[in-house]
Amino acid sequence: MSSVAARRWRTFKGNRRAYFAFLLFAFCFVVSLFAEVLCNDRPVVLRAHGEWFAPVFQTVTEKDLGGDLELAADFSDEYTLELMGEDAFALWPPVRHSFRSIARDVERFPAPPSASNWLGTDDQGRDILARLVYGFRLSVLFGLSLAAVSSVIGIAAGLVQGWYGGWVDLVAQRLMEIWSGMPVLYLIIILSSLFAMNFWLLLAIMLLFGWMRLVGLVRAETLRVRNLDYVRAARALGCSDARIMRVHVLPNALVSVIAALPFVVNGSIATLTSLDFLGFGLPADYPSLGEIIAQGKNNLYAPWIGLSGFLTLAGLLVSLVFIGEGMRDAFDPRVFLAESADGTERKEEAR
Repeated sequence: MSSVAARRWRTFKGNRRAYFAFLLFAFCFVVSLFAEVLCNDRPVVLRAHGEWFAPVFQTVTEKDLGGDLELAADFSDEYTLELMGEDAFALWPPVRHSFRSIARDVERFPAPPSASNWLGTDDQGRDILARLVYGFRLSVLFGLSLAAVSSVIGIAAGLVQGWYGGWVDLVAQRLMEIWSGMPVLYLIIILSSLFAMNFWLLLAIMLLFGWMRLVGLVRAETLRVRNLDYVRAARALGCSDARIMRVHVLPNALVSVIAALPFVVNGSIATLTSLDFLGFGLPADYPSLGEIIAQGKNNLYAPWIGLSGFLTLAGLLVSLVFIGEGMRDAFDPRVFLAESADGTERKEEAR
């Protein structure tokens, strides 16, 4: 690790709020990546009739377990348990519910928290904890994907505008002002009525309007750097514009971009949640934090639904904000200068 990277890591770690928020976010995200193993209505590993199966990752039919039909085995059904036999070995997940499975041991929905449903069920009998784990992963992956792709487009657009300036910058700025004035919500409502919305389609629609978030940062940094001495020297040596932008200008612009990325992810997740809450986002069968909050609004007599969704979403967004603040301080050159001056003063005092 270079001295600059080590200094930035020390600065970020010194912000205890940002550091603990990063640890919490990283732990929750890593856990959510194994949602199929942690929350599922099928065994992780199964040994029946002398054969080994992995029902979480493969389709196990009733015929595989000794039945007559090629239908997928329903492991919540007593008939499937009988087919497995008494000597069968099954390693079950800690939460024996998937995000779409129905709690069959409950008479009335929504059901309050119990031993089988730790956070209760929604009004369709689905386990709240399982949907939160899957929904957390979906929201974070959507936010990261949208932030990554939009950052690539925004950085490229900002570099071109700042480097060439003149009419290129003027025309691009006017086009961005027109495009940013489009009513995004209304367009998504119209498109959702024309197409069957899914993860990738919604991501593409959000990308059409989300790539402009970082253009201003990169453009301003490029306008500042392009007249510095080392950039002029590279141009005098005959380097191409593409090489100068990639080697000399982009590293300086990435400092502000990296510091702003957590806030971009935060905004992407909040937008997805808002659309799902209004019913114009992902389909209802997707595990969504916005759909859980909407159910909490519609079922005020079942407070465990709304509280679970609100606390999960609030914790996620607040953690990203704290991480963003810590990264902003870590990449701020003024903090580096202050630390350097403080270190010099301490050395003089020691002498």
